[in-house]
Amino acid sequence: MPSGAGDTHGAQDIISEGTYREFDLRWEWKIAEGGNSGVKYFVLEDQPDARGHEYQMIDDERHPDAKIGPNRATAALYDAIAAPANKPLRPAGEINAGRIVVNGMHVEHWLNGAKVIEYELGSPALMAAKAKSKFKDEPGWGKKLKGHILLQDHGDEVWFRNITIKELPPS
Repeated sequence: MPSGAGDTHGAQDIISEGTYREFDLRWEWKIAEGGNSGVKYFVLEDQPDARGHEYQMIDDERHPDAKIGPNRATAALYDAIAAPANKPLRPAGEINAGRIVVNGMHVEHWLNGAKVIEYELGSPALMAAKAKSKFKDEPGWGKKLKGHILLQDHGDEVWFRNITIKELPPS
């Protein structure tokens, strides 16, 4: 049930026991109408509010945060890199498939079988996006880290299923 209180700032998130540096993460998800959530990666335990990179999952049509701009819409690297407007998104209430691949310094976000964004950790382009984001003062954000995977509780109904993670060999 949604709490209606918004982001719980980590209090009810689900976090992996293990930490990952290079991986292929796949999952299916559904967001309620007006809902907001995400899958975070490179999450360190010593950071406040479970900071990390976030694959945004949100009702693009109804949630106010998605209306701020495409860098806060579904499949974006939250607040940094926008997913394209023509991404293959199914509407709130329907099942979508997400995927995050981290191979070396290369990161990809996939939605319903289509690669929608890719970026290089530590690159000038990513650091420029960071400088314009809410993460501008976060040490380590945008760099290669070994961290937890986190399913975010943002106070809205969200469903996850068929979650698999495959560690990739160091490249």
